[in-house]
Amino acid sequence: MELYARVRRAVLVEGRSQRMVGREFGLARKTVRKMLEYSAPPGYQRQKPVRRPKLGPWQGVIDSMLEDDKHRPRKQRHTAKRIFERLRAEHSYLGSYTIVKDYVRLSKIGGQEMFGPLSHGPGEAQADIGEAIVVITGVECKAHFMAFDLPHSDDCFVQAFPADTTEAFLEGHVRPFEYFGGVP
Repeated sequence: MELYARVRRAVLVEGRSQRMVGREFGLARKTVRKMLEYSAPPGYQRQKPVRRPKLGPWQGVIDSMLEDDKHRPRKQRHTAKRIFERLRAEHSYLGSYTIVKDYVRLSKIGGQEMFGPLSHGPGEAQADIGEAIVVITGVECKAHFMAFDLPHSDDCFVQAFPADTTEAFLEGHVRPFEYFGGVP
């Protein structure tokens, strides 16, 4: 990152040519041009999905093992290492463990439900804490807030504090109950 900043400074601030800066830092002109295009390194972006030619014929076997595991107790489910060992012993698999491990991890992540239903009955409350930039008498400062919400009735209570302290946390719990008239 330091080299990135030095190259950008040399060209943009000091006004030196890209070619001269490239020679000085031992970089190709294309690299210098790319460094000038982005204020921070853009990182690597994979163009195509990963190909796994050695794993291809056994993906169905792995998927069936993982599907069977859904009906077993958590402690009796296959680990990626155990799946790899079974593929080697039972199916003459010649690929590496890393490929199997990555495939199993992606399969498990893909099979998980990533949301919960948003239905709230009467008397249920939600609480959240956070930070926000606020303007008080024309001065920007950070405030810590606590928000209580009653989703069934759409009633809410928010209070901001100058610091994230135990006293603020406790007061942030007492005041909403006073506002709502007790426990919902």
